[in-house]
Amino acid sequence: MSEETLIISKDVILRALLRYEPALSLMKGSTIVIPTEVMSQIEEMASSGDRFGIGALTEIVWLRDLEKEGYVKKILLEEHKNRGLDGLAEISERLGGKVITGDRVVTLSLKARGIDAIYIGPEYGEFRLLNFFNESTMSVHLKEGAPPMAKKGRPGEFRLVMLSEKPMEEYEVRTIAYEILERAKTDPNAFIEVKYGDAYVIQLEDVRILIAFPPFSDGIEITAVRPLVKVTLDDYELSDRLKNRLKDRAEGIIIAGPPGAGKTTFASALAEFYREKERIVKTLESPRDLQVGPEVTQYGRLAGSFENTADLLLLVRPDYVIFDEMRKTQDFKIFVDMRLAGIGMVGVVHCGFPIEAIQRFIGRVDLGVLPHVVDTVIFIKDGKVERVYSLRITVKMPAGMKDVTLARPVVLVKDFETDSIEYEIYTFGEEVVVMPVKGNGRTQGGSEESPIRYRLRKRKHTIILDLGPTMAETEVTLYSGERKIAAFIADSRGKVTLARSSPIGRRIMEAVKSDALRVVAKE
Repeated sequence: MSEETLIISKDVILRALLRYEPALSLMKGSTIVIPTEVMSQIEEMASSGDRFGIGALTEIVWLRDLEKEGYVKKILLEEHKNRGLDGLAEISERLGGKVITGDRVVTLSLKARGIDAIYIGPEYGEFRLLNFFNESTMSVHLKEGAPPMAKKGRPGEFRLVMLSEKPMEEYEVRTIAYEILERAKTDPNAFIEVKYGDAYVIQLEDVRILIAFPPFSDGIEITAVRPLVKVTLDDYELSDRLKNRLKDRAEGIIIAGPPGAGKTTFASALAEFYREKERIVKTLESPRDLQVGPEVTQYGRLAGSFENTADLLLLVRPDYVIFDEMRKTQDFKIFVDMRLAGIGMVGVVHCGFPIEAIQRFIGRVDLGVLPHVVDTVIFIKDGKVERVYSLRITVKMPAGMKDVTLARPVVLVKDFETDSIEYEIYTFGEEVVVMPVKGNGRTQGGSEESPIRYRLRKRKHTIILDLGPTMAETEVTLYSGERKIAAFIADSRGKVTLARSSPIGRRIMEAVKSDALRVVAKE
């Protein structure tokens, strides 16, 4: 039977670590010392309605019951002059006792001071969160009082799966949460990215974890997201025209799409694409979850601000900067400032429709500057590139206006693949107007023909013009500039397949190479 004096730190009581081994064996026959500062803090938490403070008081009452039963020798409240670690060290030196803590950093600090400290928190090898993952798991969602859930599949093709019908107990979720936090403090491959009182964002290797505690949330919650695969741009089957754009011209790129669409995955692939082209690539992220090689340095907030990080990056002089998760006005201002400084910028934004990515800049940047800071918008949905826009500014009468005196600078938003105008953005009075333009594409012989969007796929012996399912069994005409190539009827999937070596196939390839191919639906 032990007859030691054990000084208990605050975290041990808050986490109820005394109820489990090795604490139970250590306490048997020992004198338990609770610093008065710890007691005061717990009472203050409890009086404010904090559930963890109330739970900690319950733990102390339980210790008193163990004292009455004779399991522990005595419970003492010990006064001390110093606070925090100094207070624990003061009591330990005065009573000759050992400090019991569940915090690895506190344990190391006390031992560095020459204080006998015993760590009773989660062991380094324990990481129960990973038990909820398998090779098809995108994310895991744990909350006290609810069954554990997981998203399985891939972006656009996932399903929500209940991992167990039994709701998770509070202590189960709390134990996993503190395992993660302790791991993040000492694992060289992990760090606490964000800490806001009752909320934490942790990056542990390739897993991004959010932990929420009451009162911020109504219960302890853990959300862990992990990328399933690392992809390259070749996996997206991009057109040669878009690849050339990204390689040679695009320097103000916005990657847009709804949450979970695969924007960050595409941004990671684009970062690797530029790295392989021998460009210096850096990232701005918080949290840092882009999957990039060690050659790409990932920067967070410097002194709590991306603005400070941007100032540093201007000294580093990268060729491209990937700015993940742009939401606040300051984020957009940083994007614009760095782009105008001559740095190639790639921004990632949340939106439901492609045009909304451009609208996020309106009011945050002068309209005349917009095409100079954003030249390419890539809209991702269900893990695929669904739409690409290019921007250009000109002086013209906005569509629908007849009076020549109303001519003004107009930002043209074009479908990149067909070069057809889809939106015009201009000022009218004090308002900025985003006007959809229907049927205003390139013109042929004075009549308006709107080229339809297509995706060209090259195979070894064939080429496939993918017009999309909406063009199934529709007759279309192919043009090289103003010159007609041929007319075809798309198949039931909206595709036209041709032999690559045929005369028409060769003419199509020449038109693609000169950026002159148009596909027009027959009236």
